[in-house]
Amino acid sequence: MSDKKYRLGVAEINLVMRHLKLEPVVPCDMQVVIAQIDQLYDLDANSFEEKLHIMTIAYDALRVCLVGIVGLLKHTVEISYHLGTYFKEGYYKFLDQNVKDSAGYEPWSCHKRLSGRWVYPNNGDKL
Repeated sequence: MSDKKYRLGVAEINLVMRHLKLEPVVPCDMQVVIAQIDQLYDLDANSFEEKLHIMTIAYDALRVCLVGIVGLLKHTVEISYHLGTYFKEGYYKFLDQNVKDSAGYEPWSCHKRLSGRWVYPNNGDKL
């Protein structure tokens, strides 16, 4: 684990970063959108690259989903939909669902944590 401090409600293991291509937007509208999204509880960071029209969002995928964030965006700005965006959005949704499914997964056999400590036999000891 790293020593980086995350915002309240964000676990490092569930942290994902998403890049969304947006249609050209007025800068003052984008500031309003960033302020709205920044108020989400489980969001770690968000930024907007004006020249490329790309919004970068880092959030806890266990508690927030991409669909909810896109829903907030649609009120003010539009996502640039082309063939690559459809594939990327579907892939992001798949990964978010995978994080949620993996959170409740119980590891099996050799992947379980062991309680106690290992005892290594000496050369003359038998197991």
